[in-house]
Amino acid sequence: MSSSTQSVLVVEDEASIASFVSLYLKNAGYEVRTASNGTDALASAQSEQPSLIVLDLMLPDIDGIEICRRLRQKSDVPILMLTARDEDVDKIIGLEVGADDYMTKPFNPRELVARVKSILRRAAPERKEPESAVLQHGDLVIDAGRREVKVGDEEIQLAPKEFDLLWELLDHRGLVLTRDQLLERVWGYERLVETRSVDVHVGRLRSKLKTAGRQIETVVGLGYRFVD
Repeated sequence: MSSSTQSVLVVEDEASIASFVSLYLKNAGYEVRTASNGTDALASAQSEQPSLIVLDLMLPDIDGIEICRRLRQKSDVPILMLTARDEDVDKIIGLEVGADDYMTKPFNPRELVARVKSILRRAAPERKEPESAVLQHGDLVIDAGRREVKVGDEEIQLAPKEFDLLWELLDHRGLVLTRDQLLERVWGYERLVETRSVDVHVGRLRSKLKTAGRQIETVVGLGYRFVD
């Protein structure tokens, strides 16, 4: 396997899902390996050292939560968890044991590829150093180290959660982030935050960013997206 090509291990016991996920990932330029159960997944993760693992929650022998827990004892490989359930507890437990993101079935395979790209981009060595992390979109510049936001030459004063929310939206530009995902990523699990808090913070961002803020698009019934 070429060292310049990123690899993805798809752990999924439903052959049809594993097949079309693999096809889309291969078309996006990734090397793909598959495993249909937890035992094979753990063995493959150790021998293949994939760049990322797409991990189904429900497997015939070892569930995704336990696989994720075992992997995290020895590895920080990015993990995107798939779940057929739409229960908050599954999402929260999955992320608490070390998954980087989750998607609920059924899902759009193009969105899965986009999320894989986003996770790998965030996991890249140059992005692990917050003091050097800078995001830019047009005349909007976010400096993570300085906790500074500028639109052109004008510095925009943001509250901590407003800053973190803007970073997540811009870092996932083009992707829809649900309110639940934003609550988990920005606020964490230790606080119970009403969904309305996300809407209020987005409104404040739009107001403070003026023209640039209009690039935060509301996707009715889903969440928000920073559009290109």
